[in-house]
Amino acid sequence: MSIVDELKKEVARVFRERWDVQSVESVPETEDLVLSSNHAKELEDCTVLYADLAASTHMVDAYKWSFSAEIYKNYLHCAASLIRLNGGNVTAYDGDRVMAIYMGGSKSTAATRTAFNIQWAVTQVINPALRRQYENTDYSVSSVIGIDSSILRATRTGVRKDNDLVWVGPAANHAAKLSSLPDDYSINISEGIFDAINSSLKKRLNSSDPIWHEDRGAGFGGQPIYRTGYWREPIE
Repeated sequence: MSIVDELKKEVARVFRERWDVQSVESVPETEDLVLSSNHAKELEDCTVLYADLAASTHMVDAYKWSFSAEIYKNYLHCAASLIRLNGGNVTAYDGDRVMAIYMGGSKSTAATRTAFNIQWAVTQVINPALRRQYENTDYSVSSVIGIDSSILRATRTGVRKDNDLVWVGPAANHAAKLSSLPDDYSINISEGIFDAINSSLKKRLNSSDPIWHEDRGAGFGGQPIYRTGYWREPIE
């Protein structure tokens, strides 16, 4: 069969075939889904976190590749470690950002706590080490994190021996969009996340001072989002 015929056949099959959707209570692995059929796993009301290294295009244009590689490695290592510490599941790396999914009754609180911890790692671990190693650089690592919740469906896509899961649902797109906002605030969460998180994450430690700024000008159909630059050291 020629590539033209194969592609026409596969596209028609995907559009024609009924979906087999199975509800699950944990984040699936790639091997849990069938590549050759319209097969999906449904996750009820999970929270998605996207952590994105800000201004990375400028970095790779202006600095040596090895410097950029060190920034990527350190940022993504810290982010993934803190996601796991807070009970999240790393589901994808996409260049300079990482996606994670949280499930369970405290998923929104866990994801937001992760965001505080990642911002702590950027300001208190990565940048101080960067300045010690590269005394003459004016570069500083900056991160933007987006968080939202919704039902998600996972399906397997690609070709044999070269495939992965794709996540379909509002939270995945919204969290990604929130992580692409300007880095004047390092953490952006939806109104639903703000309403769901523990009250201890709405104010500074040992203080009643609020830490979130409500913003209605960032899109999402006029729905407010909440933004902060706050960080908090992780507790094991």
